[in-house]
Amino acid sequence: MMITRYLENKIQQALTSDLYPAIILYGARQVGKTTLLKQLTKKTNLSHRFFACDDPAVADMLSGFNVERLKRLIGSHQLLIFDEAQTIKNIGLLLKLIVDNISGVKMLVSGSSSFELANQISEPLTGRKITYTLYPLALSEIYQPEQLIEQKAMLPHFLQYGFYPKTLQFKEDSDIELYLNELSRDYLYKDAVQLQLIKNNESMQRLIMSLALQIGQEVSYTELSRTVGIDQKTVIRYVDLLEKSFIIFKLPAFSRNQRNEINKSRKIYFYDLGIRNALIKNFNGPSIRADIGALWENFLIIERMKNDAAKGLVKNYYFWRNYAKQEIDWIEEYSGELHGYEFKWKSGRTKASNFLESYPGSTVETITQDNVDEFI
Repeated sequence: MMITRYLENKIQQALTSDLYPAIILYGARQVGKTTLLKQLTKKTNLSHRFFACDDPAVADMLSGFNVERLKRLIGSHQLLIFDEAQTIKNIGLLLKLIVDNISGVKMLVSGSSSFELANQISEPLTGRKITYTLYPLALSEIYQPEQLIEQKAMLPHFLQYGFYPKTLQFKEDSDIELYLNELSRDYLYKDAVQLQLIKNNESMQRLIMSLALQIGQEVSYTELSRTVGIDQKTVIRYVDLLEKSFIIFKLPAFSRNQRNEINKSRKIYFYDLGIRNALIKNFNGPSIRADIGALWENFLIIERMKNDAAKGLVKNYYFWRNYAKQEIDWIEEYSGELHGYEFKWKSGRTKASNFLESYPGSTVETITQDNVDEFI
């Protein structure tokens, strides 16, 4: 089943623009970056050359470059595709040499880890690149708006197995679980391991499992340090690596310096629930899960983020809690307004009076299975 990704049209437009010679595509391993790049090459009129940079022979060919050698390598090609470019040493300088010395060439560059690729290309390509992030599949990429019944019927499946593209190819749940278990090991942060940014892989595994058990809860680095058995600085660094590998993301607390509000905390969520469930070895369906509230919350948040990205909407995202333990799961700030959302798997009352009193003009809405289509 070929699914059109929401970024396809955006990147096609960027390829026809003269504003940015370099287009950068980030995303975790296995989310479909290579497939998207190949689909784009089929639809472009530009003559192109594709470099699979994780192939050692390609990496060797692209090392030790100079301008004359690059000109011979590029020839008359108008578009160069560098897939998994973080594996190429000094990739930033290579791209800069092409931009500075070879006119009329566009570059499409993908990477599965922003900690390495972003560091190399940020300064050399300042003002000459545009960056996109490819998430795992979005519900809106799989189903059309008129397929609401089918979409809702599949919600339990996606809460169990997430949205990695390959999971849709399997007919048996056992095959999906086998794939996700394999993927959830060190493969997702393979680049960090190869670059020796992770000294103790067992500590990383314990940390990521601890995070998986705490979705929807406020996370303390001090507690994680004690639980995992590593110092707090290493916890913070590993969390940063996981975030830059597009496995997790942080949600900060919202506060306008109200005395009764929590303002220095954070929650951590996973970009994909299939990976999260594989880490805790629990693929049970929603009806028999004690953590269904946290699963539902993570699901709605990441689907909302995907939907906003597809529409090009720029918002600030937070959660809110005060010392009386009143909480709003999700706050969106845009156009000078605050919009809050409470997530409930089943119907329930929302206690938002203190938030609405503190921030006049704001709104709070409850999202359940009944009105989920209005939110994502």
